[in-house]
Amino acid sequence: MLTKIDHIGIAVRDLEEAMKVYGDFTLKDADHIEELDSEGVKIAFFNVGESSIELLQPIREDCAIAKHISKRGEGIHHICYAVEDLEKAMKSLVDKGYRCLDETPRDGAHNTKVAFFHPKQTLSTLIELSQKK
Repeated sequence: MLTKIDHIGIAVRDLEEAMKVYGDFTLKDADHIEELDSEGVKIAFFNVGESSIELLQPIREDCAIAKHISKRGEGIHHICYAVEDLEKAMKSLVDKGYRCLDETPRDGAHNTKVAFFHPKQTLSTLIELSQKK
């Protein structure tokens, strides 16, 4: 079902500062920057091999990333796995008793459909599944 680790999402307070840090480590500028208003975040992606680091800065106080930072501080927020058929993967996992936070896939960054699974059932790690549109 999982085809690869698509990205690791990291919650940050200051995207510009975080981009400097990852720029130093990757020796390049961000590969992609976008604002995802529906989720209340500004995002920068740094490609690392077949995967990416996704830096997420809240642009609204009521978004999930702002709440995560206020509770836990900056740091890893989720791990995203690419799948070929998101609806099929969601159904399979829900049928096995996993709690999906999304009834239907939502729009994600990079022209994707995504769904999240609750960390209480996934070894304390928020898991995102992603499929290219």
